[in-house]
Formats: sequence, C-alpha cells, structure tokens
Amino acid sequence: MTDKLIIEDKEFKSRLFIGTGKHRTLSELEKYILSSESEMITVAIRRLDLENKSNDKDLLQLLKELKINILPNTAGCKNLSEIILTCELARELTETNWVKLEAILDKKYLLPDPIMTLEAATSLISKGFKVLPYINADPALAKRLEDIGCATVMPLASPIGSGNGIKNLESIKIIIDQAKIPVVVDAGIAVPSDASKMLEIGADAVLVNTAIAQASKPYMMAKAFKLGVEAGRNSYLAGRIESKPIASPSSPETNLIDT
Repeated sequence: MTDKLIIEDKEFKSRLFIGTGKHRTLSELEKYILSSESEMITVAIRRLDLENKSNDKDLLQLLKELKINILPNTAGCKNLSEIILTCELARELTETNWVKLEAILDKKYLLPDPIMTLEAATSLISKGFKVLPYINADPALAKRLEDIGCATVMPLASPIGSGNGIKNLESIKIIIDQAKIPVVVDAGIAVPSDASKMLEIGADAVLVNTAIAQASKPYMMAKAFKLGVEAGRNSYLAGRIESKPIASPSSPETNLIDT
C-alpha cells in the first residue's frame, strides 16, 4: 500500500498492529510477526520475566532482532502509581516514550476505567510520554483524550480477548468522524473481515492479538489479517457506492435490441 499511517513522528506502511499476549512459543510468535508484516507490536511490561538468567532468547531480544517497533502497555496495573512506574520502566527497557495505556480495574469484563484512563493520560503526557489509550467506544472520552494531547485513541470493538467481533460499530463511527488523531480499533476483533470492516469505515489501523495468537495456524491467520486490513483500507480510499432503497440495473437501458 502506498499511503502511510502517521502517528506523531512515525510513519507506518502497515495498518495492522499486533500483540505478544497468548502466543504459545517464541518460534510461533516470530513466524506470525513475519507473516503479518506488522511494524508495531505491544508488550505487557509487567508480565515480562526480567530475571531470566538462562541463555535462551527472551521476548524483548526477539523483538529487537526483528526490528519491529515495540509499544509497551500497562496491562496488570491496578492504580495510577503503578501505571506511571511501569511506563518509566518501559522507557528504560525499550528506549521508547510511546506507551499503550491500559487502565483496567474490572476483572470480569476487563473494560477500561475511563476516569483512571484520563487521569493517567494527563500525567503521562506531562512526563513526556506519547500516549495511545485503550478505551471503551466512548466518543466523549475519545475527544477529551485527543484534546489533552494523546497520540491516538484505541476504542474496543468488543471486550478484550472475547472474539465477539464488532459490537460497538455506531460509537466507533462517531469517534472516527470527530477525531483529528488516528483511531486504532483494538480488542474483540475475531476474523479478518472484522478488521477489514473497521478500515472500510475509516479507522486508521487495528490492533489484533488473541485472534492471531490463538488461531490453529497463527502465521496463516496473521497473513489473512494483513490482507483484510489492506482490502479494507483500499475500499475506504476507493469510496463505496451510495446505498439505495431500490434496485438499480447495471446494464444500459438505451440502444436495446428490438424483438
């Protein structure tokens, strides 16, 4: 694809972001990273084994070797101070000031907490972080986060890891319509057609983790998502036809053969 996704000071050819959660092995992860051709992968900093003393390659080593942009996330943080500490640790470990902000207190549905998200984003921005907040599909919150200086907003399609597909379509449309920063749809996406649909309606990118990592053949699913994202983006750029309440013949109605 020739058009570029620009977030802050970075350009991306791929509009498919992926995750490291739930991968079965590092070898399998490496295969689906390469198959996806993604340029951005998110990592839960609090869930890394920072005391690995074996000679085995660890996750961060692998990602650095693959030269994929690492997006640290704050999964597992229970309060504002843990979020700030985790982001500061991430900046040291990964040498990036980009963070995917996940402020989740709800243990059952894993829905992001809007108040803590706004508070944490405000604090992190003041400390020089580029914040990409994971949020419910809340247009008002998305606009507030844009106004305080977030790099993107990342509304969920349905609860994280649920595989329920797109359940928040109308709210996501509003977020896209009002946003002047990139909108990255994150969570709940189940199949490539879900990702394609999000790009078709104008989302700038999608982040897919579980749907790839838990597929029977993750490298094949990663490639399928790559193609789905490209199809959706091309469809958006091409411009869909207008919907009509009645049929419209595709054959010409002039110069018909007389019988």
